[in-house]
Amino acid sequence: MSMVLFDVPGPKARVRHKIMAVVGIAAIIAAVVYVVMRFVVTDQFTTRRLDWINYKVIQLSLVEAIGNTLAAFAVGAVLALVFGAIFAAARLSDHAWIRTPAAVIVEIFRAIPLVIMMFFFYYGLPVAGVKLSAFTAVVISLMLYNGSVLAEIFRAGINSLPKGQSEAAYALGMRKTQVMTLVLLPQALRAMLPTIISQLVVLLKDTALGFLITFEELLRWGTRIGGDAVNFGRPMISVMIVVALIYIGLCLLLTWLATYLEKRNRRNKKVIHTDAGDAAQQVQVANAAGSL
Repeated sequence: MSMVLFDVPGPKARVRHKIMAVVGIAAIIAAVVYVVMRFVVTDQFTTRRLDWINYKVIQLSLVEAIGNTLAAFAVGAVLALVFGAIFAAARLSDHAWIRTPAAVIVEIFRAIPLVIMMFFFYYGLPVAGVKLSAFTAVVISLMLYNGSVLAEIFRAGINSLPKGQSEAAYALGMRKTQVMTLVLLPQALRAMLPTIISQLVVLLKDTALGFLITFEELLRWGTRIGGDAVNFGRPMISVMIVVALIYIGLCLLLTWLATYLEKRNRRNKKVIHTDAGDAAQQVQVANAAGSL
C-alpha cells in the first residue's frame, strides 16, 4: 500500500523515524536553551533593557507603526481579494481571449518575488517619471502577489463545487455571469474562508518587507529604535522581541478567526460542503513550493 508521495513505512522505518524525530526535537531544544542562556549572560532580559518602552514618544511612534502596518494590510487585503475574484472569474471564462491573458498575468505575478516588485514600484518607476509613495508601492505589490495566489484559490474552490449547482442555474435560464456571481462564487467563498484568511496571514507578515523601501511600518520602527546607541545602548534584542510578539498576536487573531469561521461553516447545514478547502490548500502548498 502506498501514499501519494511516498510508500507507507514499515515497522523498522517507523522506529527510525521516531528516533530521528526525538533527536531532531532534542537538537532544537538544545539550540533554544543555548540562545536563551546567551541572552541571560549578556543581560538581555534585565529591566534596564526595556527602559525605552517607558518613553511616551516611543509609545506613540509604536502605535503609529502598528497603524501603518494594519493600514497596509487592510488596503492590500481588500485589493488582493478583489484582484483574486476578478482574475479567477477571468480564468474560468469560456472565451480564450479573456482566459489566456488572465492566466499569464496570474502566473507572472505569482512567480515574481514580492521584494522585487516593491523595489520595482518604489525605485524603478521613478526612472520612467512615475513616483509612488512607499505605502502605495507596498500595497500594490501585496495586491499583485497575494491577489494572484487568491485567484488560484478561488478558481480551485469554484471548480470543486458540485456541477449540479451550475447545471441547475443554467436550467433556470441564468447567464454565465449570473451563475458565477450569484450561485458559484458565494458558495465557494464560504467554503474557502479559512484558506483565504490563512493567505491573509501571509499578507500581514509580508508587510514587514516594506522596511526595505523605507515604509514606516512595525519592523522599520523596531530597527530604528533598536539601533539607537546614544539613548538606549542598542536594545535590538528586546525591541525585536516586542515586535515579534506584536506580529504573533496579530497573526494569532487572524488564525483564530479562520478557525472560528471553519467551525461555523461545519455547523451550518445550509452550506454545501465540498472539497474546496482541500483544493485551495493544495494551491497554497504548490505556490509555496514554487517560491522556494
